[in-house]
Amino acid sequence: MTALARTEAGRAPNRRRALLAMLVALGLTALLAAMFLANRPTINPIPGASAPGGPRAAGKPDTPVPVVEPLVLDASNPDEARKLNAEIPFSVAPNPAARPFRFSGDATALARATDCLAAAMIYEAGDDPRGEMAVGQVVLNRLRHPAFPKTVCGVVFQGQERATGCQFTFTCDGAMARMPSTAAWDRARGLAGQMLAGAVFPLVGYSTHYHTDWVMPYWSKTLDKVTAVDTHLFFRWPGWWGTPGAFARQIAIAAEPLIGKLAALSPMHRDGQEDLFALPAGSLVNDGQAALAIGPEQIGRRIGPGTLRAVEPGGTGFVMTVDKGGNPARYAEAAARICAGRAQCRLMAWTNPDAAPKSFPIAEANLPSMSFSYIRVKDTGLERMLYNCDEFPDMPRIQCMTRRIAAPQAPRIAADERAERAAGRLPAGATRPAADARASRLPADNPVEVIRLRAPSAPPALAGSRTPGTP
Repeated sequence: MTALARTEAGRAPNRRRALLAMLVALGLTALLAAMFLANRPTINPIPGASAPGGPRAAGKPDTPVPVVEPLVLDASNPDEARKLNAEIPFSVAPNPAARPFRFSGDATALARATDCLAAAMIYEAGDDPRGEMAVGQVVLNRLRHPAFPKTVCGVVFQGQERATGCQFTFTCDGAMARMPSTAAWDRARGLAGQMLAGAVFPLVGYSTHYHTDWVMPYWSKTLDKVTAVDTHLFFRWPGWWGTPGAFARQIAIAAEPLIGKLAALSPMHRDGQEDLFALPAGSLVNDGQAALAIGPEQIGRRIGPGTLRAVEPGGTGFVMTVDKGGNPARYAEAAARICAGRAQCRLMAWTNPDAAPKSFPIAEANLPSMSFSYIRVKDTGLERMLYNCDEFPDMPRIQCMTRRIAAPQAPRIAADERAERAAGRLPAGATRPAADARASRLPADNPVEVIRLRAPSAPPALAGSRTPGTP
């Protein structure tokens, strides 16, 4: 055996040992990988979508843009809702902070966007900076997501025309009749301005939905629960549509829409006219304020939740058409604006424009369809605010208008007829006057309305936290 052969023979056992060691290492690696995958927490995405951070997170979705349905909340059993909400686990997937958003429109668009965002923040979260920032982040997340409108005001007031089902409930449930204090409104506007300039509330990540823990929306179990801020729970869509790739880095906004419901709070949301009807602070009617000069020239103007339809000569009576849907208690806002400073004031309002009279006096036939009325006589202390409870069955009975039913004509009896004939006999040859020749009838009683009086009450203060309006 040559020296080379002896060397090769000595190396053979070493090669076998090295190969064996490599196979053992590979086997251990495969075993550890299998154990990790078997014990890894799972995320259940919507059909056809991949989990956040998964292989499709950086690519394109394989499902359509999610459909945003009208908001449906079940608040009938708060305790049961809290229990059900607690059973929904928080997602263990990454929750990155949203990228900063910087508004790029002109000064008018920025001012309108600021007030729309501030309204969502204060009406949804109250005067609480942490809650307001969380709500503001959801609004901006929606703005950048393809499923929602592409203006700040469009996102906040999406579905405002509905009686129920608006995306943020304060826009259609009458909550805006309660005015925040000037200081609270200014604080909300300041926070909104910061968020439109790039401030981020990182805790909610890319959440596009939220609700309080005492209600149960239909979508709660279909979305990933991301975090909680006080009593509010925040959610994002599962799959690719909840990942950063689904959200635009920046949105070019040429103009923000004018929102009439914000006119009382925001000069930028008025239609170019001076706001003659600023809601006074304090009680429903402010006697310290001079009465506004409201005449025929204001007919057709927007006043709070409705439009002026007619003005009584003398300026003490008014007819309006008011928005249908939502909480009818907001109609008091119109009464407060119109009747401030008036010793006598009467407001009558209809939700049906076809039934609303266009002038005074009001015909009896118009009254059964009247939706809301307010009357005040300062000298006597009379103040009453009544609702048509056929139209608004949930209003307290003490505030219901009494139905107007004409009293039936009183029956005549034979004795009355004989007495009248005897009393009406004339001497021979005399002529009966034509009026007496007509058939006699007892006069019908006028319809009677019984109205229960109530003490004046101030509009309720803005709640510190309310049911959020997200789908």
